[in-house]
Amino acid sequence: MQLVLDKRGVHLSVEDGLFKVKVEDQLQRLPVTKLSSIIMHKSASLTTDAVLLAIENEIEILFFNKLGQSQGRIWSHKYGSVSVIRKNQIAFSRNVKGAKWVIKNITKKIKNQSALLLTLGKPDGSTDKIIEKAIEKLQKPLQKLAALEFETVKDVAEKIRGYEGNASRIYWSCINYHLPPQYQFEKRSQHPAFDMFNAMLNYAYGILYSKIESVLIQAGLDPYMGIMHRDDYNRPVFVYDFIEPYRIWADYVVLHLCMQQIIFVEFFDVENHVFYLNAQGKRILIQSFNDYFEDIIRLNGIDRSRNGHLLLHAQKLATQLKENK
Repeated sequence: MQLVLDKRGVHLSVEDGLFKVKVEDQLQRLPVTKLSSIIMHKSASLTTDAVLLAIENEIEILFFNKLGQSQGRIWSHKYGSVSVIRKNQIAFSRNVKGAKWVIKNITKKIKNQSALLLTLGKPDGSTDKIIEKAIEKLQKPLQKLAALEFETVKDVAEKIRGYEGNASRIYWSCINYHLPPQYQFEKRSQHPAFDMFNAMLNYAYGILYSKIESVLIQAGLDPYMGIMHRDDYNRPVFVYDFIEPYRIWADYVVLHLCMQQIIFVEFFDVENHVFYLNAQGKRILIQSFNDYFEDIIRLNGIDRSRNGHLLLHAQKLATQLKENK
């Protein structure tokens, strides 16, 4: 369970070995065994005792801004890397193995995008011409990625970005066409977001970024040592490399909420035409996101929650690096 503290004045403390959440005259007590992480927003506060209890029980504390972006985190000292993993991660980021890993992730991302577009069809499984044409167009960047020749990512980085960008334009155009009218958007916009759909998607990606960074840290990988993304100073760029096959999960949560038409403009604060999820909108999105990520699914022959699959992927990569495979 993820505890989200986003109400103004909410306070987290400890009483009799339990977390105590207080906001105005309301109290809630939670056992440590029920929590996996705590998200703090700007208006929330906590005690040192709460921090220490979280650390002792390996419960991460994350600090989010209003866009859903993690600004920092506190985690247990039990997480950590061994030097051989970090040393081999440096080599991995600079050789052909790292380049192949990046291309594999982006290839999987585009295939997942095609799979999600199929869900936009009719209940009987049939699709319209727009979906069929989009899926057909997505085959071209896949073919070009498969044909690349390289020794390092640097050799083909611009081509990869071009193929990925072309695939994204096809994908988002098809999704936009099938959205209910109130959620349709002019273009995919990150920060700022000028519509409800992009505001929700950006916030969902922020949550997913924090999940990815967490599993990398737990597995002993360095989130700041990227492969494809290597130029951003003091940013967890390896998160952006790792996340690509899993963006589809955040996409699905937001798309599903829109197709159900249960998100309304009242769930947003609008400032100078920029949309921000308010507390009510965040609660709905975060709950839907967390429920989806706790679902047990079969992936690569293994049944686990989506959260479990993220950690397993990170652990497998860390093991490969440790063994220098």
